[in-house]
Amino acid sequence: MRDSILVTGGAGFIGSNFVLSWLAGESASVVNLDLLTYAGNPASLASVDGDPRYRLVRGDIDDANLVRSLLRDHRPRAIVHFAAESHVDRSIASPDAFIRTNVHGTFVLLDQARAYWSELTEADRRNFRFLHVSTDEVYGSLGPADPAFSETTPYAPNSPYAASKAGSDHLVRAYQHTFGLPTLTTNCSNNYGPYQFPEKLIPLMILNALEGKPLPVYGDGKNVRDWLFVEDHCSAIGAVLAGGRVGATYNIGGASERANLDVVTLVCDLVDEMAGPLASGPRRKLITFVADRPGHDRRYAIDATKISGELGWKPAQQFESGLRKTVRWYLDHPDWVRDVRTGAYLEWIAKNYTERTTL
Repeated sequence: MRDSILVTGGAGFIGSNFVLSWLAGESASVVNLDLLTYAGNPASLASVDGDPRYRLVRGDIDDANLVRSLLRDHRPRAIVHFAAESHVDRSIASPDAFIRTNVHGTFVLLDQARAYWSELTEADRRNFRFLHVSTDEVYGSLGPADPAFSETTPYAPNSPYAASKAGSDHLVRAYQHTFGLPTLTTNCSNNYGPYQFPEKLIPLMILNALEGKPLPVYGDGKNVRDWLFVEDHCSAIGAVLAGGRVGATYNIGGASERANLDVVTLVCDLVDEMAGPLASGPRRKLITFVADRPGHDRRYAIDATKISGELGWKPAQQFESGLRKTVRWYLDHPDWVRDVRTGAYLEWIAKNYTERTTL
């Protein structure tokens, strides 16, 4: 093996943050395999374009021949698998893409990794890792008083997206149990931070608030999520890759449960503070309640005791400090924002928010 890792989906939101963090702190080179769909943005990695340790390959994890050739040519010591369709609303509108990428794509990647791993020397086989990045949504929905999700919480996915990620988690487990492939799985809570595509809640609200547009909130706004700053997530993945037990799952959370309405309200206040108030008054007045998403899970929460106890990881950011950094980043990067807001993106926003019935 060489001192390199293969990252899938490394031009996406979490993947690009991980690649940047990795190259800033590690010596190993990165081969980034990304299909560059609407959410994959090479501009997020412009700062490392000239780094000889970084290579971007445009391609599909569902392409077995391509995956096989990348493993053969680059001989990575680890695969860090981010590539996934990840937006719940899109999974409701078009589930097939989620099954193809998240389930079958993960299968192809696992199968090619198994073939590659089986041909390594004994020492290299011991050192190889396949790290699969998943979501807390596989566990379903919690009631207000329910304990947070742990690694032993039964799976109960409620959306096509969550079901596709649950399927990929089970495949990873099966390849470890059946074939001995040294896998690791992480299940994270909702991420936020720089480079997030603005169909997700926080960047959408930041940009709409900045421009004085309505801020669409599903249902009564009381759906609760645990929020994890993306740089904290990346540090956790690094800790799991370095010291996680083969075959283990680690839940990664931000210890920051917030109702959606509270998140949007805080975004309004921060944009008012940093960009100045609107002539029409505080941006909180822009909040608009719209018809809820079908099957909308009420609450997610992560118990991160295991990763804290075994690997010593804890989030560095509280939600308020992380959100302040995030709002500042979007205000300071108008060119990045402009370039990702394509016609396809605007059509999606119209379909999923503008056309929803206002409550």
